[in-house]
Amino acid sequence: MADQKGRAAVWLRVCGCARDNIRPALSTIRFLLLIMLPVSFAVMVLENLGVLFYVSRAMNPVMGFLGLPGEAALAFLSSVLINIYSAIAVIETLSLSGKQLVILATMCLIAHNFFVEIIVMRKTGSHFRKILLLRLFNAFLAGWILHFIVPEGAAPAVTGTLASGGLEMSPVIALNMGRLFSNLVPWLRDSFFLVLQIFVIVFAVMFLQRFLDEFGLMKKLGRAAAPVIGFFGLPANTAYVWIVANTVGVAYGAGVLMEEVKDGDLSRNDADLFNHHAAISHSQIEDTLLFVSLGVPYVWAALPRFILAIIAVWVERARKAIFRSSFRVKVV
Repeated sequence: MADQKGRAAVWLRVCGCARDNIRPALSTIRFLLLIMLPVSFAVMVLENLGVLFYVSRAMNPVMGFLGLPGEAALAFLSSVLINIYSAIAVIETLSLSGKQLVILATMCLIAHNFFVEIIVMRKTGSHFRKILLLRLFNAFLAGWILHFIVPEGAAPAVTGTLASGGLEMSPVIALNMGRLFSNLVPWLRDSFFLVLQIFVIVFAVMFLQRFLDEFGLMKKLGRAAAPVIGFFGLPANTAYVWIVANTVGVAYGAGVLMEEVKDGDLSRNDADLFNHHAAISHSQIEDTLLFVSLGVPYVWAALPRFILAIIAVWVERARKAIFRSSFRVKVV
């Protein structure tokens, strides 16, 4: 009888976690969709107008500086404006050496889903412009460094349908309503599945957070991860959000991060430090494995971002320490 009462009590606590999770999860889902859908629609329209083509061509000199063909800008822009899947779709049409593939993969993994993730970070304590510059700077810094250290045979070459010089074929910027409407149906279909995906993942991740809190497992997780998290330069109380960001990513883990800040479990200063890490290194499983499937070794796809993220956090900590020290001196 006592066992039955105990199980019933546990079940009631689990149901309470699910019930309490509904409102914040729906709020997070609404927040994400209000960003994702308009951005996705705008990109679809710009692509059909041919605008993205000319933006990509303008980036040719930058791509050449990194040892990449001009066409690589198409893949990089796709990752920035849309997501990793769109970038890979473009990469499969390019002709790239193994070295070029590693460089481009790392840049896309740092800067993908750019605006959605930056807005999430801004909402949790980071300055929009600072995180924007941090991500772009580290994406190009990583590409520049890898250009010198990655061996030619680091990954298998990609032989796509778009040969080098393909950007010389200039489309005309014009509003083709027929083409636009023909692409509208696939966009609506993809958006519908995006909504379902966001709902399932966000609800599951936020429920797990509340479950861990309810049964006292969050504190145990923090204590266990504290030495590793401390080495990264991050506060111990960011252990769970770090795990979330590296499994499902910043966008899908946004609800957890925003709830932690809202509830006071994570200060805005701690969240800002975490954002400096996550801005460069996150989604180390799904997104990284997508490039591994193209032949990029996991170490090359994950390690450069990981190292740059640790450096970024320690640099930010040093900057804040110097600022506080200077402020105290001026006050005195």
